[in-house]
Amino acid sequence: SAPCLPTSFFHSSKMSEVENAFRKFAVYGDTSASGNDMTGKNFSKMCKECGVMDGKAVTSTDIDIVFNKVKTKGARTINFAEFQQAMKELCGKRFKGKSPEEALQAMYSLIEGKEPSSVGATKATKVGGVERLTDTSKYTGSHKERFDESGKGKGLAGRQDLTDNSGYVGAYKGAGTYDQTH
Repeated sequence: SAPCLPTSFFHSSKMSEVENAFRKFAVYGDTSASGNDMTGKNFSKMCKECGVMDGKAVTSTDIDIVFNKVKTKGARTINFAEFQQAMKELCGKRFKGKSPEEALQAMYSLIEGKEPSSVGATKATKVGGVERLTDTSKYTGSHKERFDESGKGKGLAGRQDLTDNSGYVGAYKGAGTYDQTH
C-alpha cells in the first residue's frame, strides 16, 4: 500500500494546480459537467495529453484498469480523491525506480497547469462543414437557379418558375388549347 503522504503536500499550491487541471478535463466535451467528476473517456484523454500514458510503461489498458479500480462500484465517473488514488496507482508504473513520493510528485508535475489541447478545434470543423453546404458551384438542378454567381440567394426570384398555378404539369405544352366545344 502507498505510504501516507504528509498533509502539507495536499495543501500546497501544486495540489490546486492539479485540481484545476482535473476540473478542466472533467468538464471537457460536457457543458453540463460540474467539474467534480471525470468520465473514463476524459480521464484517458487527460492521461494521454499530460504524458501520464506513454504507451510503454503506461498504456491505455492500464489507464482503463486503474480507472475501474478506483471508481465507486456502479459509478461511471471518479471524483478528485479517486483521481489522486489513480495517480498513486499509476505513478509507480510510470516512474519506476523512484520512491512513491517522488513518483507521485513527478506525476503531478506532468498534470499541473494543463488543459485539454483541442480547445477551439471544434470551431474549425464547423466552418468547413458549412462552407461545403453553401458552395453553390456544387448545386445541381433547380437549386442552382436559386443563387447568383456570388453565392447570394435570389430569394423568391430563384423559385419563381415553381409556382405555376394553372393546374397543368410543368412540361405540359398544351395549356389553354383544350377545345371548348365539348
